[in-house]
Amino acid sequence: MGFGHSHTHQHERAGAAENADHRRRLTIACAITLCIVLAQGLGAWITGSLALLTDAVHSLADSIGLVVAVIAASLMFRAASTTRTWGWRRMEILAGLVQAALLLSIGIYAAVEGIQRLGDPQDILHVQLLVFGAAGLVGNLISLYVLSRGRRANFNMRAAFLEVLADALGSLGVMAAAVVIWLTGWQQADAVAALLIAAVIIPRAALLLRETGRILLEFTPRGLDLDQVRHHMLQLEHVREVHDLHASTVATGLPVISAHVVVDEACFTDGCAPEKLTELRECVAEHFDVPVEHSTFQLETAAHARTESHTHQ
Repeated sequence: MGFGHSHTHQHERAGAAENADHRRRLTIACAITLCIVLAQGLGAWITGSLALLTDAVHSLADSIGLVVAVIAASLMFRAASTTRTWGWRRMEILAGLVQAALLLSIGIYAAVEGIQRLGDPQDILHVQLLVFGAAGLVGNLISLYVLSRGRRANFNMRAAFLEVLADALGSLGVMAAAVVIWLTGWQQADAVAALLIAAVIIPRAALLLRETGRILLEFTPRGLDLDQVRHHMLQLEHVREVHDLHASTVATGLPVISAHVVVDEACFTDGCAPEKLTELRECVAEHFDVPVEHSTFQLETAAHARTESHTHQ
C-alpha cells in the first residue's frame, strides 16, 4: 500500500516537472513571437507587402495562441475536485480549439486579400522585405528549437509547434517573394506568397479543428473499435450482454470507457463478480491498439437490465 502511494506521488511530481518545462518553453516561444510581430508589422508598413502583413498577422495569432497555451499549461494539471472531477485536463483541448480557429481565420483573410492584390499589385520594397523576412525566419527557427522537445506531449504543445512552423514557412514565402520581385520586377509575387501562406495555414487549421472537435463532442477515440470491444467482452465466461457502451477522450493520453455488462446471476452468489471486473478492465487495457486504463463497468443481471428504461447498444 505504501509503495503504491509513493509511486503515485513520484508520478505526480514527474508530471508537474514536465508541465513546468512545457510552460517555460511556451513562454520563451511566446516572447520571441511577439518580437517577430513587432518587427514584421513595422516591415509591412515600410515595404507595403501583403505577404509580410499576412505573416505579421499570422505571428500575432501565434502569439495569442501561445499565450492561451501558457495559460492552459498552467491549469491543465491542477488537482481534481468534487466540482471539477477531471481537474483542468481538458484545457489543452480548448486551447488547441482556439488556436485552430485563429489560424483558420488568418488563412481565409490571407486568401481573400491575396486574390484582390493579384489584380491590383502594389510596388514593394524588395530589399527591406527580404531583410524583415529573414529576421522573422530566424526568430521562428529559435522558437521551433525551444518547442521541439515537447511537441508530441499533448494537443496544446502540438498546436503551438505547428503554429510556429507555419509562421516559419510564411517567412520563407516572404523571402522568396522578395527575391522574385528583386530579380524580375513581378510585383504580384507578393500576393502569390500571401496565397501560398494561406494554402499552408487553412488545411492544417481545419485538421486541428476537426481533431479537437472530435474530443469535445466525445467521439470514440481514433483506433478504438467499439464493435470489437463488445465482441471481445462477450467472449468472457459468464458475460451475456454488453450495452450502454461509451468511449471518449478527456485529454491527450486519457481515453475512458464505460458499459453495463450483463452477467450470469451466479456471479453474484458464488463471488466471481470481482474477477469479472478484473477481466473486463484487462480486456480494454491490453487487447486493443488504444489501451484504456480508465474504465467503469456496471455488472448486472438480465432481470435488472430489463428494468432499465433508457438502454442502448
